[in-house]
Amino acid sequence: MAAMKHAFRTSLCLCAGLLALATIASAQDGAIQFSANATPDGGLQEPVRGFPFFVLSKSFQQIQADAQASIPKPDMNAFIAKLDISPELKAWMKKNQLVSLSGEAFIHRLTPQEILDIPEFRRAYMERNAGDESVNFPKPPKLSASDKRNPAKAQKIAEQYHQTLLRHIATYPQTVEGLDLGLTDVDPGPQWALVTAQRVPEIRRRALDLAQSKYLVARMQTDLQGQGAVENLPPGNYWISTLDTAADVGDVHLRWDVPVTVLPGRTENVALSNVNAIQPPPLP
Repeated sequence: MAAMKHAFRTSLCLCAGLLALATIASAQDGAIQFSANATPDGGLQEPVRGFPFFVLSKSFQQIQADAQASIPKPDMNAFIAKLDISPELKAWMKKNQLVSLSGEAFIHRLTPQEILDIPEFRRAYMERNAGDESVNFPKPPKLSASDKRNPAKAQKIAEQYHQTLLRHIATYPQTVEGLDLGLTDVDPGPQWALVTAQRVPEIRRRALDLAQSKYLVARMQTDLQGQGAVENLPPGNYWISTLDTAADVGDVHLRWDVPVTVLPGRTENVALSNVNAIQPPPLP
């Protein structure tokens, strides 16, 4: 009987101790209260009502970066190797790590030597300028029958014309403009864009999976005043995030990924607005 009483008292002491520890831990926890408001262009501030928010233990932007790093990029060199183009153009693409053959950025990086040494570029340049009389475009030399029978002489004439074209391009750089219009039949840029675009949904899926599992602390929905709260948070660093979903209010589309530090026994108040929203990502 005495043993039973002793065991009972021990159990009571243990429960009391655990309850005391839980009370101390609870007293050291903190909380987050936040309000989300958006201001349309030329309009009045409005609460973001009934919108899902997430408290994460890691920035969603960093989670996205981690997801992107975990999924290998397509191999550009392997893609280039399979193209039906000249070896010279393949070598140029690999050297520059560029497969898009359109736009001013592409044209401006071309040197006169590259334009003449790479068959596709030379063809497009000649087709673009052969009929242009405004800059006195050098006409290709006509070889006589005897010249054709003399390979050394024919080669010398070709080299002289090559040097003439180099000087012409340097003197009249405007003759390179529009060269890309003659490359549409060999431009693999659109095909490469499709290859790289296939990776985007997988990155998004992985980032969302990580955010809503490994790094999820709490999920809530704002009330009619655009407010939300999370209690019983251990002290530490958190992020209030809308993940990759934008809150649409009028003509503005806002996403948030705002850091907040929770201190022991304190409630942190956070105001979400246009000011601390994430800027929309640049177009690819």
